[in-house]
Amino acid sequence: MRTLASALVAIALACAAPARAGETPNMLDVSAGVFDMLDDGSAAEFRLEWRGRPMLGWLRPMVGVMGTSDAAAYGYAGLAFELWWFDKRVVLTPSAAVGAYHKGDGKDLGHTLEFRTGAALHYRFDNDSRLGISLHHLSNAGISKNRKNPGSESLMITYAWPIGVPGK
Repeated sequence: MRTLASALVAIALACAAPARAGETPNMLDVSAGVFDMLDDGSAAEFRLEWRGRPMLGWLRPMVGVMGTSDAAAYGYAGLAFELWWFDKRVVLTPSAAVGAYHKGDGKDLGHTLEFRTGAALHYRFDNDSRLGISLHHLSNAGISKNRKNPGSESLMITYAWPIGVPGK
């Protein structure tokens, strides 16, 4: 079963077209959903993220902030890239970022320095706006002195719209 799943992922990635500079504008993404969805202490999460146009061929810089209903906050910067399917209508955006986390009244993730990895899956409209879902994992990667690294998963509904003109 694992071999079949790996083969399907490989075929899907081989059929994807990576976004390139000039094909997509800067994007502003607004998201709402659930923080720490796999734990009993879940909270509402809200996120605002800017993604720049692809550089170096296909990597996109990104900067964002997130807050929860438990007064936790996370500011981050990182890189993303886009894979497009079905006449560039379906967009998968894997990303990785590093940032500073403040637990507020929410979950203690074990460290101020936290890493975020995940992906968003969007439908791209004619005006380049996008509607989709995202799933991300937040973790300190085991750098905490006390070895505390519970991690957190977020599931979000996300809407992104272009800011600026492609290639400008």
